[in-house]
Amino acid sequence: MDKEKKSLDWSLLVRLLKLARPYRSALWLCALLAIVLAPASTAQPWLINKIVDDHIAHGDTQGLFQMSMLFLGILFMTGVLQYVFVYTTSLLGQNVIRDLRVRIFSHIVDLRLAYFDKTAIGTSTTRTINDIETINTVFSEGAITIIADILTMVAVLIVMFITSVKLTLICLLTMPLMLLATYVFKEKVKKSYQVVRAQIQRMNAFLQEHITGMRIVQIFNAENQERGKFKIINREYTRANLDAILYYAVFFPVVEVIMAIALGLMVWWGARSVLSDDVTLGALIAFPIYLNMLYRPMRVLADKFNTVQMGLVASERVFAILDDDSKVENTGVLRPEKLKGAVSFQHVYFTYDGKAEVLRDVSFDIPAGGTLAIVGSTGSGKTTIINILNRFYEIKSGAVLVDGIDLRQYELSTLRARMAMVLQDVFLFTGTVYENITLMRPDITRDQVLEASRVIGAHPYIERLPDGYDFVVTERGNNLSMGQRQLISFVRALVYDPDILILDEATSSIDNETEAIIQHAIETLISHRTSIIIAHRLSTIRNADNILVLDHGQVKEFGPHEELIKIEHGLYKKLFEMQFTHAVEA
Repeated sequence: MDKEKKSLDWSLLVRLLKLARPYRSALWLCALLAIVLAPASTAQPWLINKIVDDHIAHGDTQGLFQMSMLFLGILFMTGVLQYVFVYTTSLLGQNVIRDLRVRIFSHIVDLRLAYFDKTAIGTSTTRTINDIETINTVFSEGAITIIADILTMVAVLIVMFITSVKLTLICLLTMPLMLLATYVFKEKVKKSYQVVRAQIQRMNAFLQEHITGMRIVQIFNAENQERGKFKIINREYTRANLDAILYYAVFFPVVEVIMAIALGLMVWWGARSVLSDDVTLGALIAFPIYLNMLYRPMRVLADKFNTVQMGLVASERVFAILDDDSKVENTGVLRPEKLKGAVSFQHVYFTYDGKAEVLRDVSFDIPAGGTLAIVGSTGSGKTTIINILNRFYEIKSGAVLVDGIDLRQYELSTLRARMAMVLQDVFLFTGTVYENITLMRPDITRDQVLEASRVIGAHPYIERLPDGYDFVVTERGNNLSMGQRQLISFVRALVYDPDILILDEATSSIDNETEAIIQHAIETLISHRTSIIIAHRLSTIRNADNILVLDHGQVKEFGPHEELIKIEHGLYKKLFEMQFTHAVEA
């Protein structure tokens, strides 16, 4: 939970209001309307006072008609101005958060993978949706409307004192009670809102994680346990909201009681004053309206202050993401249209957490157009190598060269555009098969997609789908088989015509028939581009130019299959014989 703030963070509020700079005309219009509405709203009871004292009391029918028309005109004008004010403040808030959503999503897209390793998806979702919606209320219901309400209260008090000092002082006798009730309400609701925000984040993170992993929940028959966990989270979230509702339920009746006491005192004393001619009848009729106009803003002012406070809490969390500079440093200037594809790791050390070294003194070379297979037990550092090559993470020391040039000298998007990767766990987005292959890149034509699909033998399989390439894939590709998803990801990689092709367990989760198709495609494609293949099935990498054997982040063996298999007590030979023996027994 965010630490409780005792007062408004003015520097944070200023930074938040600066987001409205592109819409300064709307901001100035809101400020102008707030200033105009303050005296305009007090004109109505003032006119009632004048109508009663100057026209009704003297039987002036013509004057009564004229003042009544003026009253209706001001009433209509005030209604129009209030509509424009409410609409403009809401429009301003929506424009600001629209821009902020784009800004924060663009920032998240550029963050290093390390950010996503340590941040729950539900947390990022809460920041991008719920917190930004809360920021909207600072503009639509908070800061600007607070200024308008305060101006209105000041204008009402001035007119009240001008009309009758004694009646005004009588009305203000209950003001200390109102201020005390408002302060207590503001503090209680602020605390309850902070709890609500924390519970929303907790619920979003739980739902995101468990809906995504629903297959595992059902496979292990854990539905009842997860229902129980969700009930607890939901109960705590409901309790937090009920606490906030309780404070509202207590505060508003208290305000009504205080207003009723003030009204009763005003009527009691005012009626006596009318009889003694100390107060006019018009003033006595107008003052209940003044009283309502004075206390009504006070009733919502505390809630609006909390709205601003919660908006600042939300903005602090959003700005924390925007201020996170854990982006991949993109200072490279080289933008080659093609790469030869020579890769060299020179004494590379790497750590994810700054402590435990995942790679230790890793060195190897892949000539342009060569094929390297990487093998090793789980956690040996295989995937880390390809993550470093794509610059998802930065190395601790050493050097990684492509075509003899340090990776960091390449412009990042240019470097990644010349590489393609096929992963074991294929991620497909909601959309058509064609859209998942091209990722909406306008420069990739349908003919290129069809050609790449035919090259690897995926075309017949995609054509069998309803609507073929226009078949709509559901979230994460759940309406496709593992083999179909893998074939689509393979076409997606190939249609980019990469200079460096990376296959990370690309054939480990598919059936033998599909594996044969992909294996044939691999053999065809790696003949003219640099390829890195990670595979547990050693039978799929026998034809690689060289095989890199990793163990606990260190290079243990390096060379072609024929040489490694001859090493007595070698790690590769041991792994190969274990798989071969298991395959024969099966």
